[in-house]
Amino acid sequence: MAFSTAGRSGPLADINITPLVDVMLVLLIIFIVTAPILARPIDIALPQRVDRAPDRVEPPPIELRLDAASQLTWNGVPVAAAVLPARLQAEADAHAGQVPELRIASDPAADYQALVRVLAAADAAGMQRIRFVQR
Repeated sequence: MAFSTAGRSGPLADINITPLVDVMLVLLIIFIVTAPILARPIDIALPQRVDRAPDRVEPPPIELRLDAASQLTWNGVPVAAAVLPARLQAEADAHAGQVPELRIASDPAADYQALVRVLAAADAAGMQRIRFVQR
């Protein structure tokens, strides 16, 4: 929109700032309305720092090895598959509240059903921390 004045013969080069002022006023109103909402405190339950050592000591892990002949070893000592559920249950009961970690190393040539029986016995004993390791 070029307007001419009586003294000038060319177009005006002034910027119309009315739309800019309108936008700025709208933004100011938006910030005034939303600022009190952002300033309200939000209650969050954060964990508190504990400066003392834990009372319980973690039990040593149980290392089970299943070899190619489906023979089990418990921390390097051979154990019969029939005795395994009772031993796992005894370990779980001995460390009430904190069950030891069960580390299972299986030979790739081992019988799959033997590994399934070991996992079923661990589940029945309540072993929750089971890790498969590769040796």
